[in-house]
Amino acid sequence: MSRLACLGALAVVVFGLPARAQDEVRIGAVLPVTGKESKIGGAYKQATELAVKEANDAGGVQVGGKKMKVNLSLLDDTSDASKSAQLVEQLITQNKSHAIIGGYGSHLVQAQSVVPDRYGVPYLSGGAGATAIYGRSKWVFGTLSPVEHLADTQMKFLDDLVKQGKLKTPLTIALVTENTEHGNDYVKGVTDFVKSHPGYKVVVQEKFELNTTDYRPLLQRVAEAKADLFLADSHLEDFIAMHRTYTQMGLHHLMLTHGARGSDAAARKALGPATDFVFASGWWSDLLPYPQVKEFNARYKAATGVEPQWYHAMAYETTRALLVAISKAGSLDPEKIRAALAGLRMEKSIAPGQVLSFTRTGQCDLPFVVTQNKPGGKVDLVWPKEDATGPTIAPIPTK
Repeated sequence: MSRLACLGALAVVVFGLPARAQDEVRIGAVLPVTGKESKIGGAYKQATELAVKEANDAGGVQVGGKKMKVNLSLLDDTSDASKSAQLVEQLITQNKSHAIIGGYGSHLVQAQSVVPDRYGVPYLSGGAGATAIYGRSKWVFGTLSPVEHLADTQMKFLDDLVKQGKLKTPLTIALVTENTEHGNDYVKGVTDFVKSHPGYKVVVQEKFELNTTDYRPLLQRVAEAKADLFLADSHLEDFIAMHRTYTQMGLHHLMLTHGARGSDAAARKALGPATDFVFASGWWSDLLPYPQVKEFNARYKAATGVEPQWYHAMAYETTRALLVAISKAGSLDPEKIRAALAGLRMEKSIAPGQVLSFTRTGQCDLPFVVTQNKPGGKVDLVWPKEDATGPTIAPIPTK
């Protein structure tokens, strides 16, 4: 065979793919589209697909001297951690993905995150804030800021209510968290704040397993502690189940949170007025005053018929960050994409703070916002104060 013929054969089969595939950016994603995490996993899927569609509608991603269409392969792990890791490996070894978008849920992402390091493929998750995931591999990145800082933000918010005279110290805390790294980080954020701020005391600290079916025994111990504040860290399904039992038991605290849960449309639909006055600290809010957020809200609603919540926004921005990094890399070489992610500084981001970048561990550390539910389905942004859309109602009124 002539040298020219050999080169032609090489062009046809590279990584076992047709020549035309070398003109596309192959992105793999593994999300919990079904199973226990499907409510938010499905939202992540919708937002990821929209971000890719918008990029392709604009002609693709500029990589070096040409525009390339994005080929997204999105797989469902059914909310199963072991399956999740296997599917990431499949996307790398069989689909030959140039980069991977990680899943939703710290427990699922933790399982996935060991795989990219094995194969040297860039991995960016928009759905995991547990710090234990990051810093172990140069290939693993995440756009959700640390859960520990989420908890610290909530404590600063409560402390400001004390300074305003809406709450009075001493204040006792019932601290209830999921038995995961996510929950451990939340505990650390709260307890570190309590150690350095006189006037706060944790009087009961409980852990629960994900998808617990009966919260009454745990909440009975909370009731017996007679704490002033109820601080929980829960996934959406656990928030709905726990807060339903909380309401049925007639419990009441001066202020109540389930971490990032509270304003979720699914929870408000399931629980109705029982969610009124719950506050939540999140990675994003549609009430942020930035022009790009207002534009995103309108565009997302027009494209999907859905009002974006924080998980839609962070899934969308995660996908966009990866595509921007690939363009900045100017190459589909994995090391160049990884280096572009590590050095990324994405201006005019819709994320809080408006600039998306990664720390040395590969995890973003952006500001958190605090929202509070109000009667009639209303939600207000209450922290930071300069961006507030309404006053904090504290303490929570008794029925």
